[in-house]
This record gives sequence, structure tokens and C-alpha cells, in this order.
Amino acid sequence: MQAFLKGTSSISTKPLKEKSAAAAGTSSDSKKQKSIPWVEKYRPKCVDEVAYQDEVVGVLKKSLQGADLPNLLFYGPPGTGKTSTILAAARELFGPELFRQRVLELNASDERGIQVVREKVKNFAQLVVGGTRSDGKPCPPFKIVILDEADSMTGAAQAALRRTMEKESKTTRFCLICNYVSRIIEPLTSRCSKFRFKPLLDKIQEQRMLEICEKENVKYNNEAIQTLVQVSEGDLRKAITFLQSATRLTGGLEITKDTITEIAGVVPRKMIDGLITACHSGSFEKLESAVRNVVNEGHAATQLINQLHDIIIEMDDLSDRQKSGITEKLAEVDKCLSDGADEYLQMISLFAVIMQQVTQN
Repeated sequence: MQAFLKGTSSISTKPLKEKSAAAAGTSSDSKKQKSIPWVEKYRPKCVDEVAYQDEVVGVLKKSLQGADLPNLLFYGPPGTGKTSTILAAARELFGPELFRQRVLELNASDERGIQVVREKVKNFAQLVVGGTRSDGKPCPPFKIVILDEADSMTGAAQAALRRTMEKESKTTRFCLICNYVSRIIEPLTSRCSKFRFKPLLDKIQEQRMLEICEKENVKYNNEAIQTLVQVSEGDLRKAITFLQSATRLTGGLEITKDTITEIAGVVPRKMIDGLITACHSGSFEKLESAVRNVVNEGHAATQLINQLHDIIIEMDDLSDRQKSGITEKLAEVDKCLSDGADEYLQMISLFAVIMQQVTQN
């Protein structure tokens, strides 16, 4: 009898466990849906959703209609839609089911030396594909290899790639994505249709920001959106990331200009004015304390240089010769900082030159 009761109790608990597991699964699924970054959530799903890049969209639309695609080379600043465009085109070509089988995407984080090109890329390119999609639409008889950050590939790997592009042209199309087209060897650029992705206009960015704010119920003012566009400098990815960070920081309250500048790491204008005033005073002790204050506040020297460049050019009390001397020093300091030099010493050196130029008046 006890064995029978134990058996019934064990049987009865199983569906309860399954139900709880299913409930936990649904709750975890809802959490996963909520926790998607906005950059991925609002990534273009089709070619028509790509913003501003009219030439590329026009060519890809024609290619999608004829199910034929040339080898492509996308280049331009980050955050302008290069990777999103080719991924959206591939999804339209192959559909969601065949997308994983037909597309090989390699990023700069992957190893992409000559051995990878000879083995992984070559083996994938040699596969023959065909047939139709599950929804009945015709499927093109080729695959797509996406090489993101192609300008970081070694010269030997690029040289090995050119023969594969030529030999496997019947079964594979290549899309190279890079920021600097000058780092791609000439034999590869001559085999591809080149498209330059332009930095997004302020109006285009504002429209996209307002659309996201409406969908996510974000409270904002116009000054905050304008500051967001100005800080992102044509990089839509950066703008969306800043907007999401500002929304999480405010906790449902209205996003202001100060919130955006704080998240973006922008050096306050008062602090830059204090540095320039210290340069005008001619006292090296005041200048040293002002620079040390900036360093102690944790502001990045590269960000300070970018803002200082625009301010120096707009200053009326400096001659063109003085401005050229300061901007030349700005370039030297920027190079030193990219090479890993000490920020404090470089900033002292820069503002000493500014003081020298300013006190000549």
C-alpha cells in the first residue's frame, strides 16, 4: 500500500514539475526578449529599413530582384550601417531558415590569417548549393562570405583570398567590410563593387532617435536629442547606445542635455574655458593646477583634444598663424596619445604651447 501511494505521489509530482519548468521557461523567455540591446533590437531587418545610404540600397534592391549579386566592398565610418545592410540583404535572399547555412561571417575577433583563408573560407566557398526556400520563393545558387573589419587582415591573407574569389565565383559571393579602404590591397578592390557609406545626417539621426523614443516610451526634450546627435558624430550605433544608457540612468524621468553629456564623457565647457583662461594668465602654476584638475576628474585627453580643436578654430583673438601652430601641436599630441603616452604630460605640453601662442599678443 505504501509502495502504491509512493508511486502515485511520484507520478503526480511530474506534471507539476513540468508546469513549473514551463512557467520558468516562459518567464525566462520574456526576460530574454526584454533584455535585448536596442542596437540589436532596432537593427534593419530588410534593405528598405537602411537609413540614408541610397546608392547601396538601390543596387542591392536590383540584385535581390534578379537574385544575382556581385562581390561587394563596403567602407566608411563606424555605425553607418555597413554590416546591417549586408545581413539584411542576406536574410531577404535566403530567408530565416537557410540564412545560417548560406552565410559565413568572420569578424576581427576571429582568427583570420592565411591559414583560415586557406581552410575555413576555401572549404565553405567550395560547397555547391541550390534548391528553393521553404516558403516557395526561388533561392539563389550561391553563398555569401562576410569578412567584417577586413582592413585588419594581413597582406598574405588578402593575397590568398583573391584567388579564392576568382575561382569560386560560381558558388560564392564575398562582401568585405572595412573602415579604411586604403588598407585593402588593389587586387581585391578591383574584384569588388565599392560602396562608400556616408556619415548620417543630423536630420536622419533625429528621426531615428524620435522613432525609438516613441516605441520605448522615453521622455525627452528637443535639446537632449540635438545634443545626442551632436555627440555621436554621425555614428547611429553610438547614438542608440547613449540613448539606452540615458534611459536606464534616469529611470523613466525626462532625459536632459546634462544626462547625455555625462554619459558620453564630454568635457564640460566651463572646464575648457578655465584651461584657456589659465593660458591667458601666463602663469604656469595656474595652468598646471587646471590640467591636474581635469586629470583628477577622469576626463579622457582624446575627448578634450577633439573639443579643443573646434574651440581654437572659432577663437577670434588668435591669428591664423597662431591657430596653425596650436593645431600642429594638437596633431602631435593626438599621435602620442594613440601610441600610449602619458596623458598628463601631453596635456601640459599642449597647453604650454597654447600659452606661448596666446601671450604673443
